[in-house]
Order: sequence, then structure tokens, then C-alpha cells
Amino acid sequence: MLPPFDMPPLWQGVLLPGVLLLSLLGLAPVTALAAPMGEDEARTLLFRTSFAANETQVQEYARLDRQHAVDRLLAGSQQAAASSPPELSGVDRRLIPGGMRQLSEDEKKALLQQSREQGIALRAWWIGEMLTTPSPFTDKMTLFWHNHFTSGIQKVKSPQLMYRQNVLLRRYALGNFGEMLHAVAHDPAMILYLDNVSNRKGKPNENFAREVMELFTLGEGHYGEQDIRDAARAFTGWGIDRENGGFRLYRVVHDDGLKTVLGKSGNLDGDDVLDILLSRPETAEFIVQKLWREFVSPEPDEREVHRLAQVFRSEHYELRPLMRALLTSDAFYAPQNRATLTKSPVDLIVGTLRQFNLAPAENRTLAFASQQMGQDVFNPPNVKGWPGGEVWINSATLLLRKQALERLLRSIHSDDRMSDPGMRMQQASVQGMSENRLDPQRWMEQFSRDVSQRNLQAAHLLLAATPITQIPADAPPAALLRSLLLDPVYQLK
Repeated sequence: MLPPFDMPPLWQGVLLPGVLLLSLLGLAPVTALAAPMGEDEARTLLFRTSFAANETQVQEYARLDRQHAVDRLLAGSQQAAASSPPELSGVDRRLIPGGMRQLSEDEKKALLQQSREQGIALRAWWIGEMLTTPSPFTDKMTLFWHNHFTSGIQKVKSPQLMYRQNVLLRRYALGNFGEMLHAVAHDPAMILYLDNVSNRKGKPNENFAREVMELFTLGEGHYGEQDIRDAARAFTGWGIDRENGGFRLYRVVHDDGLKTVLGKSGNLDGDDVLDILLSRPETAEFIVQKLWREFVSPEPDEREVHRLAQVFRSEHYELRPLMRALLTSDAFYAPQNRATLTKSPVDLIVGTLRQFNLAPAENRTLAFASQQMGQDVFNPPNVKGWPGGEVWINSATLLLRKQALERLLRSIHSDDRMSDPGMRMQQASVQGMSENRLDPQRWMEQFSRDVSQRNLQAAHLLLAATPITQIPADAPPAALLRSLLLDPVYQLK
């Protein structure tokens, strides 16, 4: 059977004492040579900040210390998508509230049907971008912010506005959180989603004001109802330009009276309120807690959260220094935090296809599969987004996950497959998952030629912890991959 994974690389046992000895002899300072992170830490970093990694990439990062590894990761991040979006043309003004009043019922149905079709194309585009992007960390962060600053196409209706929001989140994904918060508050898709388009002087709509405090910045319990009421007045008149679909301030319906939010008084507008929220220490801690749950473990370490929040505030809400501090922390690499995060449907689908260099037969099918598993990109279930964690897996979604992996495994093309009479009967290609076949023998060529060592390396790459299913050390490639992909640990990261 395959041995457990938690054996440190031999060279770490040689290198670290040598560095310590040099420092004790006064020949080198302790910080002169940081220890390489090793295979376990390299794998943790790559699989949590991207969708997959091959053995070569793991070995390259294993030779770096944490700081240089994370700097390399951040240096490779981009601010724009590598692929072109689907043809969406300009913003259709008829999809802005009130724009369908003059349409007949048939015209309304045709318009909404066109919007739905474009929405499907938009979902397929993002899945395709995640499959091929040279900067997967950017898409990981963009997906995180999409679930933080939640908007959904079902309510917004305009695919063009949802695409624009994706561009915005991608641009700020590793930029400045404060600037992103202001940009999101001015974003037409958000204005529509949280009903600020109907926020008027004398009749304020409190939806955006409430969610910007509860879900975007402070978190529950750090504001009062009067703060929400006055903040809503500050955002009155923030709407959409019907000519171009951009942001527009309608001053005639903006409340310019005295307001008090979290102890700050004055003729506050929406941007003033956002600055007040950014000045509160709770905002930094709230964001750090969410990033911790996304990248480290389900239960944040409060002492570490406080430390990282101080970094975040001292760097004026720049995300790169925060992510550098988070991704180089001991907690991020702690053995007890490995295999504690559940892969989202996107993680599972995109990660599996990227792992085996498989091209999708049709991106729309992948987007639909992700939706069926509970993650409909561009359309989270409600303002709180996808809850994530263990909620990703229940009796229904677990079956769908296994069926998706089984469809992939049915495409196995190797000598092992053809030598099994039962496998010879399965000639169907993967439906939706891939247009080319998974060749286990070829994929295993990246590892050692020794069978037992090769199998251990493959298991170590694919799984974040020792497999639950007992796997013979001499299992042939097809049988090995089947066991690993269907092992419960494959659902974790």
C-alpha cells in the first residue's frame, strides 16, 4: 500500500542543520539563507492559489523559500483576461429597469430569451478563461471577490453589465481593496442588484447600505439601524445612465442633508460613507477572516487574523502585501490545515481538466455541470453568495461530482484499459468533460520510472492528504488514477 505523505524531503534534513551551524560559527546570519519550502509546501501553495499543478511546477517551487515562491506567484498575476469575451455588443437600455414598458409581450420574451442566451455564453467564457489562463491566481481572486461583492445575472438581467463587473473585479483582484470598494459601489450591476437604482431622497432604499456594512466591510454587529438609515440617504441618487449603462449621480433625488454614520456627521455622500467604513479596524479583520476561510482553513486563528489585519491597514488596504503575509505564514502551510478546504465545483471541474491537460468538448456543458453541483458562475444564490465549505457537498452534489469524474475516467486510453475485457466494452468518449482522452501512462511519465515511487508521487500530487482508499503500491496507471480521483480526499484541498 502507498505510505503516508508526511515524510520531509531528505535534503531539508541536510540543509537546515548546515545553515544553523554556519550561523552559530558566525559565518552567516540566520536569515542569510531561507530554507526551501519543499514539495509539501509547494503543492499546498500551488493547489490553493491556482486550479492544478504538474510535478515540474511543484519541483520548481519546492526549491524556493516561501517569500520568493509567493513573490513569483504574485509577479505572474495579471489584471485582464487573456481570452476575448463573447459578443455582447453594448448595454441594451431596454434591460435597465423601466426599459421594457413600451415593448409588447412577445418583444419582452424575445429580449429576455436573448439575455439568457448571452448569459449562458458569458458563463461558458469565464469557465474557458479559467481553463486556459496563464494567471490562475487572478481568476481565483476574481471568483473570491465575485462571491464577496455578490451580484447575479438573474436579477441584473444584463450580461453586458455582469461582464463589466467581472472586468472590474479582475482589475482589482490583487490591487487596492479600498479602491475596489468605491468602484463596486459605483458599478451599475451592483446598483441594480441591491436596488440602489430606486434609492431616492425622501424614500430611501436601505438594501445597499445594509449589505455594504454587513457583507462587504464591517460584518454583523458593528453598526446600528440608524447608521444604515443615514448611510442609505448618503447613497440616494446613485443610479445608471440610460444612454450608456454607466454610473450616474442624479442630484435632484440625492439627499444632501445632515447625516451621522458610525459617529461621523456631516453632509455625507456615498463615497464619504465608504471612507468611514474603511477607517474602521473591523473592516480589515472581516476581509482577512474571509480570505482565511478561502485559503487556509474553515476556522480562522484570531491572533493571526489580528496580525494580518494590522498588515492590511498599515499597507492602506493593498492586497498584495496582505496576500504575501498570508501565503508565507506558518498557518497556511501547517499540516493540520491541509485537506481542510472543500473544492468548489469550479475547483473540481477546472482543476481536473487543467491537471490532465484535457480540452473541454464544450464550455457551456462545463458551466452547466458546475451549476448542477451548486456553483452557477455569474449567478450566486443570494446576496450572501455561495456559503462554500462543507455545504458544497451533500448527497445530491456528491453523486454529481462522482458522475463527472466517472465520465472523465471512461475516456481512459492506455494498455491497462485495453487489457481489461470490461474496459474494452466502454468506448464512449467523455461527454462534456473533454474532447480528448486521458492517457494515464503518458501522464505518469512526469514521475519516477520506479513503479512504487511513481505511484506515491502521483498520489502526492493529486491528493492533499493520504488517500482513504487503500491503493496497492504497484497499481497500474489506469487503476491508480481511478482510485485517486474517486478517493474522498480528491474532493479536498
